[in-house]
Amino acid sequence: MFKNVVDLAKQICQLKLKQGDKAADCTMGNGNDTAFLCDLVGEEGKVYAFDIQEEAISKTREKLQKLKLLDRAVLILDGHETMDSYIKEPIRLFMFNLGYLPKGDHEITTKKDTTLQAVQKCLDLLEPDGLILLVIYPGHERGKEEQEALAVFAATLNQKAFNVAHICLTNQANNPPELLCIEKVLPR
Repeated sequence: MFKNVVDLAKQICQLKLKQGDKAADCTMGNGNDTAFLCDLVGEEGKVYAFDIQEEAISKTREKLQKLKLLDRAVLILDGHETMDSYIKEPIRLFMFNLGYLPKGDHEITTKKDTTLQAVQKCLDLLEPDGLILLVIYPGHERGKEEQEALAVFAATLNQKAFNVAHICLTNQANNPPELLCIEKVLPR
C-alpha cells in the first residue's frame, strides 16, 4: 500500500470517485492521471485537465483517444490557477502531481504562488466530502518551496471545514515525494 505516494494517491482516488463524478487533473503532464480519472468517473462523469504546455495537451489528447476516453475530458491549455474561469460546477476530487513534465524541460515547473492560488480556488469549487490530492516533489528547489508553502497554508485551514493529512515516506532517501490531502468536511 505504501510503495510510493503516487500509488497511494491513486488508491485514494479509487475509494473517493464513482461513476458520474466530476474531477480535475490540475497538472496534466503526459496524461496518465487524466486517463486514470476519466476511467474512474465513467461515461457520465467529466474530468477537467489543465497544463500550460501544448506538448502536454497533445500527448494527453492522443492517449485519451487511444483509450476511447476523450469524450469525458475537457483539456485546457492554461494554468491551474485559472480554473474558476473554466469550471462552473462542484468538483468531487482535484489531483495535483506537481513539479515538471516527466522527460520534459525541467525549467518549466509548477510554482508555489500559482499552486497556492489554484488550491484556494479548489477549496471554493470542492463539493462537500470532496478531496484535493497534491503530490509534492521537495527534491528540487521549486518543489521544496511548494512543499513549505503548502504546509503553512494547510495548517491554517479551519478544522471544522477541512481535514488535512500530510503523508511522507520518511525512511526513503533523497527527499521522496509527499502527499498532501485536503478533505472538505460534510456540513452537519
